Amino acid sequence: MRGIKEKVRHLLISGDYFFGKKEKEPIDKDKLKKDVYKAIDHIVNVDRIAVSPEDKERVAVELMDEVLGFGPLNTLINDPAVTEIMVNGPNTVYAERGGVMQLSDIKFENNRHLMQTIEKIMSPTQRRVDESQPYVDASLPDGSRVNIILPPLSLLGPVITIRKFLREISTIEDLVKRDTLTEQMAQFLIAAIKTKLNIIFAGATGVGKTTTLNVLSSYISEDERIVTIEDTNELRLKQMHVVPLEARQANVEGKGEVSIRELFKNSLRMRPDRIILGEIRGGEALDMLQAVSSGHEGSLAVLHASSPLDVVSRIETMIITSNSAIPLWAIRRQIANAIDIIVLQEQLSDGKRKVTHITEVCGMENDEVGLRDLFSYEIVGISEDTNHVLGRWKAGGVVPAFYQRFKLRGIDLPESIFTTQPQV
Repeated sequence: MRGIKEKVRHLLISGDYFFGKKEKEPIDKDKLKKDVYKAIDHIVNVDRIAVSPEDKERVAVELMDEVLGFGPLNTLINDPAVTEIMVNGPNTVYAERGGVMQLSDIKFENNRHLMQTIEKIMSPTQRRVDESQPYVDASLPDGSRVNIILPPLSLLGPVITIRKFLREISTIEDLVKRDTLTEQMAQFLIAAIKTKLNIIFAGATGVGKTTTLNVLSSYISEDERIVTIEDTNELRLKQMHVVPLEARQANVEGKGEVSIRELFKNSLRMRPDRIILGEIRGGEALDMLQAVSSGHEGSLAVLHASSPLDVVSRIETMIITSNSAIPLWAIRRQIANAIDIIVLQEQLSDGKRKVTHITEVCGMENDEVGLRDLFSYEIVGISEDTNHVLGRWKAGGVVPAFYQRFKLRGIDLPESIFTTQPQV
């Protein structure tokens, strides 16, 4: 069947259904279906090959998937249970379901077939990946994030990593139902957004930081001007007055790069009510702290870190690396003055993703940045029957220093949510 499929491909290419090209006009699906079956019938008749109706249908579906979608990956792309897809060369494709990585039975015919799919993936992104630029980060039209790396950098052949945009998680209620956080924690975070607290969303790759930020951003007022800054556009804010900015990589000649830091500095001249940083990675950490300290409240940012304390340490390191002239005590004071809350997410050993810490940044204590948990998740064991992690959320037992700001905004949040034990 592979020979038939390849010959049909050539016929489709001659009919302007070339997989890597942007179509000048939308493809007529009915016409495509007729063309595919007509091409199969033509090759079967010319080559006098016996083909069952089932095989004919399978070849037709596979070819239509390649033209209209992402070829063999279409099944996983369209499966709502799949959260991540990892292609390690043409013969190995993994899919994550429910936090568990599984080897699928999907295969590509060869590296060429895989590269055709990569061309199709990259077509709408306005980014390139080839021998001169053998790796790329991009965002798909549906909000999913894709990373591609090619040989010779990859020794397995072309490698694709797709982190799907989870449409089924669009409200805070969805996060509560998924047991990502409690109702009390959700109420607190909504109040924090409305009160324009400055929040860092932290955690490892793929734990749901951006998803949580996306959900909570829906509580930003419609009358605010929001500027988002990202390496690759992932944020999907629902407000009307949103200005998305995206960093640009250097071209083949090494020119034209526009960094996150440059975009952040420019955003301060755009009269934003809020600035949202898709990820803090370098010198923009200092710019963000200084901007917040000078009145740009309600800033939200994502940072890769393993604990609330690690958030502070990483910001210190970023600032020292980019500007070693600033003494450590001054950096810590900036952090303590600028950041109100750290929201840490983790993926547990059973694959579940949870907000494990909501931590208040509470000034300076003995020349260190003071941290105290308002809410935390305590692991108590592992179920012998299901291997699921057993645990509970706990309130920290203290009312945050910024609590009065809620009242000044007219937000009625009971003090008891910070002291009632346990949070479950």
